[in-house]
Amino acid sequence: MKNPVWVFDLDNTLHNATAHIFPHINRSMTAYLQQHLRLGEAEANGLRVHYWQRYGATLSGMMRHHATDPDHFLWHTHQFPRLPQMILREPRLRHALKKLPGRKLVFSNAPLHYARAVLKLLRVDDLFDGVFAIEHARYRPKPQLAGFVHLLRKYRLDPARCIMVEDSAENLLTAKRLGMRTVWVSSATRLPACADVKVASAMQLPRALSRLI
Repeated sequence: MKNPVWVFDLDNTLHNATAHIFPHINRSMTAYLQQHLRLGEAEANGLRVHYWQRYGATLSGMMRHHATDPDHFLWHTHQFPRLPQMILREPRLRHALKKLPGRKLVFSNAPLHYARAVLKLLRVDDLFDGVFAIEHARYRPKPQLAGFVHLLRKYRLDPARCIMVEDSAENLLTAKRLGMRTVWVSSATRLPACADVKVASAMQLPRALSRLI
């Protein structure tokens, strides 16, 4: 494959978000549901999880069932006063990404202001030609097909020339159905049918090039 386009997820693909980022977002979303839906903490947390499991994002459930303004929700649930201390940067990431031929994009279910801030703290923001955030997907998060279609149209991409790199097998399934090559970032031993290649981290991508291009 000549001149591939690498489509990267952000959280838990380019950096470890499990340790500090996801718990903070979960707390912020639960607090938002408490305040705006007038719920107790346990009930708000349960509803947050329910919407995430049912729709792929808590935001989707809030928009569908409560007419929540998406920009208001995303702004208030993605505030990180201590973001520089929360990001776990892997120094080898930049070197690994520079070894990958072709264009590179980020496709994230997170809002643009957060995605840009994280990429800057990871010191790889200049390596990407674009950041396609949840706003650009018209608030249709992965794995929904609509977000992928908006991505392909915005950047005029041929799916057959794209390589999707993700920690979510469910998201890779949509990419695979569109005709993309797929890389699953996971420490699991099995390889799901939707993944062409599995790597433990993005730092291993250069070693997987021969199986992808």
